[in-house]
Amino acid sequence: MTMREQDTDTSRALLALADSRSSVRLRAAMAIGTTPDPRFVDTLVERCAIEPEFHVRDMLTWALTRHPASVTVPELLKELRSERAQARSQALHTLSKIGDRRTWPAITRALLSDADDEVARSAWRAAVVLVPGGEEPGLAAVLATQLGRGERETQRSLSRALVALGEVIVPTLDAAMTDLDPRVRAHAIATERLLSDPDTGFEFAIEEAKRVVALGGAGKEE
Repeated sequence: MTMREQDTDTSRALLALADSRSSVRLRAAMAIGTTPDPRFVDTLVERCAIEPEFHVRDMLTWALTRHPASVTVPELLKELRSERAQARSQALHTLSKIGDRRTWPAITRALLSDADDEVARSAWRAAVVLVPGGEEPGLAAVLATQLGRGERETQRSLSRALVALGEVIVPTLDAAMTDLDPRVRAHAIATERLLSDPDTGFEFAIEEAKRVVALGGAGKEE
């Protein structure tokens, strides 16, 4: 293939990422990931910020992971400062998939407590993947400030992130079980149940925890 033909194919693929049909955008992202080219990275990152379809965004992330981290990571880190929530969320998701722990300092407390639930959830997932050894207790303490937040899906995501950190979360959960806010107490109790019995479903754990709190318990065996 000549250089001119390669440039033509590149232009077509970039145009296809903006096509009105999600199936065309999906195929374009797949093609780009199959044949990585650093010239695509900026457009892939930009598209992540505005792509409305989840399955296309997932393919965009896959395509980015197929490119060298030295090219993609700097662009993704810029997106963490974007005013657009989806840009922040998708950049965090992609960084978690790349798994370069040198990006850990970019997972700030501000992102972990972002006002947008999707951004916060992406930050929690990225944090547990990227946290360096020895930093887990500090991360657990920050994550615990979000206990009781949001609706059921947000709470489930936080519990999963905390449980992924392992036994280091126990002291933090113990403290949260005495919080004045009953939502925080219930969420902490449910998370502790999931840690001790991973087969327990979150729905069962949180409903049981609510009953414990309503009865004035703290969720620990006396």
